[in-house]
Amino acid sequence: MWKLVIRRLLDAVPSVIGVVIVTFLLTRALPGDPAAYFAGPAASQQAVEEIRAKLGLNRSLPEQFVLYVRDLARGDLGVSLSTGQPVANEIVARLPASLELTLLGVVLAALIAIPLGVLAASRPNSWIDHACRALTTAGVSLPTFFTGLLLVYVFYYLLGWAPSPLGRLDPFTTPPPGITHFYLIDSLLARDLRTFWAALTQLALPAITLGLFALAPLARMTRASMLGTLSSDFVRTARASGLSRFTVTYTYAFRNALLPVVTTLGMVFSFLLGSNILVEKVFAWPGIGSFAIEALVASDYAPVQGFVLTMALLYLALNLLIDIFYNLIDPRIGFAT
Repeated sequence: MWKLVIRRLLDAVPSVIGVVIVTFLLTRALPGDPAAYFAGPAASQQAVEEIRAKLGLNRSLPEQFVLYVRDLARGDLGVSLSTGQPVANEIVARLPASLELTLLGVVLAALIAIPLGVLAASRPNSWIDHACRALTTAGVSLPTFFTGLLLVYVFYYLLGWAPSPLGRLDPFTTPPPGITHFYLIDSLLARDLRTFWAALTQLALPAITLGLFALAPLARMTRASMLGTLSSDFVRTARASGLSRFTVTYTYAFRNALLPVVTTLGMVFSFLLGSNILVEKVFAWPGIGSFAIEALVASDYAPVQGFVLTMALLYLALNLLIDIFYNLIDPRIGFAT
């Protein structure tokens, strides 16, 4: 197992280097001039040039890249021109909000999609199968921002069941002590059920929005994988041996169908984490995605580079976790990797 982890970490080094180079070049290719943007429309050309020199934008691209890599080696991601704060501090402060939202959305999707996919595959062409296909089609077709706005309109504006979509907590609730910076976990560790409930109610609608979007590929992959496994020879042999339907479905078929489901689960999580920007905007969620978009609009290089690098590292870490789960589900895979 440790050999696999070390090999995967070594394989990830060229990917990280490639991400650093590509991100640096793409941010410099973006339209707009950060110096002119932050100097303001009334600034003189001399003032713009002074800001450009202060930011190091008057240097050649190779010089800028060398300075960027040198700062990265020291753990310095630069300073955000929009907020005036170090990018690393902004990412550390905002990443838990995005992770908590994405994790809860994926968990909700998995709790519904996986059992639904198993039931649909074990009862093909039944009403459960048709409902599964209809739900997956709707989940893929509806954009996340539309689903979020619809949920806000119904549950906040019309029914008044949900709190106002204004961040992780309402203005009258104090955040829990920052242990993990996940409000649900920190409030439970502090035994503060009032804050836990406040954080959970704020999380409900954005997490459901992401969950409905993530539900579709998970349910579809679970159904397809289970259909393939249930038609295999070893499952027919298990049925002929007189084993119960539950044992055949969950002990034999589901475990063998689990590998592509785990792969899809990892892909969905990484996709949602990097693309839940619209959901964060709809619900005024102080996550890393909305921070990156604001920096991109302002041509603020450092936050965009920090965001892309953080997403790449999280994606590589997630791939490593998936490989570990593969070996736990089927230890024979370890001999082939």
